[in-house]
Amino acid sequence: MAIEGLAKIPELRKRILFSVVMIAVYRLGTHVPTPGVNGAALQAFFNAQSNGIFGMFNLFSGGALQRLSVFALGIMPYISSSIIFQLLTAVFPYLEALNKEGEQGRKKISQYTRYGTVLLCIIQGYGISTYLQNSTSPAGDPLVLGAYVGGIPFKLMTIITLTAGSCFIMWLGEQMTERGIGNGTSLIIFSGIIAGLPRGFFNSIELIKSGEMSPFIALAILVLMVAVVAVVIFLEVGQRRIPIQYSQRVSGRKVMGGQSTHLPLKINFSGVIPPIFASSLLMFPATLATFVNTPWMKNIRDAISPSGVLYNVFYVALIVFFCFFYTAIVFNPDDVADNLKKYGGFIPGIRAGKSTADYIEGVLSRITVGGAIYLSVVCILPSLLISQAKVQFFFGGTSLMILVGVALDTVQQIQSHLITHQYEGFMRGAKLRGRRASY
Repeated sequence: MAIEGLAKIPELRKRILFSVVMIAVYRLGTHVPTPGVNGAALQAFFNAQSNGIFGMFNLFSGGALQRLSVFALGIMPYISSSIIFQLLTAVFPYLEALNKEGEQGRKKISQYTRYGTVLLCIIQGYGISTYLQNSTSPAGDPLVLGAYVGGIPFKLMTIITLTAGSCFIMWLGEQMTERGIGNGTSLIIFSGIIAGLPRGFFNSIELIKSGEMSPFIALAILVLMVAVVAVVIFLEVGQRRIPIQYSQRVSGRKVMGGQSTHLPLKINFSGVIPPIFASSLLMFPATLATFVNTPWMKNIRDAISPSGVLYNVFYVALIVFFCFFYTAIVFNPDDVADNLKKYGGFIPGIRAGKSTADYIEGVLSRITVGGAIYLSVVCILPSLLISQAKVQFFFGGTSLMILVGVALDTVQQIQSHLITHQYEGFMRGAKLRGRRASY
């Protein structure tokens, strides 16, 4: 049914083709190296660091960081800047006022987000270039061919190249959102994560052939993967619906109201923001410790490595904290209760006003507890699979939630286009007789 609809709707077909072409451009750019790097030494270095911090960065860049391509920073600086300004909007009155101004205010915030993206790219580009100049591969080969590239200092060349690459990816995402199907930024991350799965799958096959992984363990992991994906889909679309009833009121000769509806509260209300914030906070000291070659900083890096127990403990604690923190900032039960009271809505058995706000807050708190537990389990799953079952790729965590979320959102948008087209086809040719108004 959906495939037949794609064949009949030229606009939808063009949008999907445009998104595919833009993703192909992005994947092509991940193979264009930054000038001045030693490709072979860099490959050996990242192979040795695949299960560490750089392995997690490399996952979201779709392998671009491992090759230090022009797209090595990926779309993450833009994502980080967007989340920062989203939180600042709830804190600073100026940004909150801009957000309430409508389209013009949101355009202004988007402009500030782009400026923040450039600033983050410059900082990260400087850190990466400095670290590369002071590091070598496991064989002792330098990662950088020279201090200058065509007369330009390597650090400056790297900062300019990586910043321009991230800005271009940001532009690609905006174009895909406007002229393609689905959210462009999410699709870019989606394509990067998907690109790393075949390699991990073939590595697992090699482990089975060599006898390092038994076929029974491989089958158990496959069953676990299917079960986890099913649970993630179920919980991502799951809602707690609070019944809402509207009282009847008379306006002239019309009786208005009396309808019943519901207030949907998602189980995972905060989405992937808590894991992203938690991993960012944990990666910052670990990354800083990687750049600073001192014994005590090295001890910090080893203590909070992604495969360590201490890292997972802090990771879960931060996820729980940000689940409640983000929910408290974004959702205000008092505003919801006031709006219900204003339009004559109420929750059956609950008094309007403060009692309604307290009831909604209590329900939301219980849901957030369940959502935090769900996020924590899914996010520590990759480290457990890698350390205990020797899985050769990241399965679970933020990457799995992004894959499922983007897939569901894209399918939903395709279905919306199909439904709209069917509605237009139904209305095409129908003559609607106008009604003459009399005064």
